Amino acid sequence: MESLDVKQKKINEEYQKYANSISPKSNTVTNCIMAFLVGGLICTIGQLISNIAKNYYNMNTEEASATTSITLILIAALLTGLGLYEKIGKRAGAGSVVPITGFSNSIVSPAMEHKREGYVMGIGAKMFSVAGPVLVYGITASVVVGLINYFFIK
Repeated sequence: MESLDVKQKKINEEYQKYANSISPKSNTVTNCIMAFLVGGLICTIGQLISNIAKNYYNMNTEEASATTSITLILIAALLTGLGLYEKIGKRAGAGSVVPITGFSNSIVSPAMEHKREGYVMGIGAKMFSVAGPVLVYGITASVVVGLINYFFIK
């Protein structure tokens, strides 16, 4: 009679074989290339917006940077609202998540998902469910680093 550990080990091995057989195969090279291309395209569009702001609207670098950020956020929010950003993200992976457009998408997506619950309890309460922890930890980390810099490094 087999021990319980041997039976469990066989079950685990069979499950692992089954899971591997039905799991989609990931093509890492293609995913990396697509992420690079889409992330690069987003950054190129951002640079184009910045150049237009500087050259045609005579903005200084700070104003052009703010205009670029706001425009990219608006474009990503509109694409998310139209359901197109998700399609881009499925192809691009991290290339669509890393730039500022991914942040915009992470705010708009939960808001769109919970809009049926109303403006306050739906959109207002759920809008930062994805981006909220990132903001909290990012702001907290920046305060801690700033305090360390102020008290210990100067």
